[in-house]
Amino acid sequence: MCVSQPIRKTEDIAALKNYFLNTKPNMRNYAIVCLGINSALRIGDLLSLTWGDVYDFEKGVFLRHIAIVEKKTGKQTLNALNKNATEALHLYKDTLSGLKGSDFLFPGRGAASPLSRQQAFRILKDAGRVLKFEAEISCHSLRKTFGYHAWKAGVPPIILMNIFNHSSFRITKRYLGIEQDDKDQVFLDVNL
Repeated sequence: MCVSQPIRKTEDIAALKNYFLNTKPNMRNYAIVCLGINSALRIGDLLSLTWGDVYDFEKGVFLRHIAIVEKKTGKQTLNALNKNATEALHLYKDTLSGLKGSDFLFPGRGAASPLSRQQAFRILKDAGRVLKFEAEISCHSLRKTFGYHAWKAGVPPIILMNIFNHSSFRITKRYLGIEQDDKDQVFLDVNL
């Protein structure tokens, strides 16, 4: 079984977004990618979101945070919606009509249920294959991509541990594939 990897190259992230925005247009899938890599939510939590979790219908504005109880840990989490996530959700919302707060953000066939994890996996895996990504991607790659790029940007390890609910930075490093990156860099730097 292949361990899911983060999308390490920013040009690959841009290519994935562009794939669903322009190449094979699907605003739902585009919004899944954008929200997934910007929220650090597990795919189960992401797919169970409703429009009311991200949008205030009374005020006509997107919320500043996603507030949920994580299915896996049972812990309450409050994740800020950043500019890229909000813009993607806005583009997606503009393609839809008659929305209610109780509607699933990412519906499957028919609006009665959310997109399944299996279908989300197929969508991402197929896109990665078409785009010829170096490593296979999966739904979990979205969450890992957030963490990987946050770490590369200098986010303190304690904050990443807290975001992912890990007990140590060693677990977080392994989770994000950073240990291998660190080892690879030694070999690349030592050119004898």
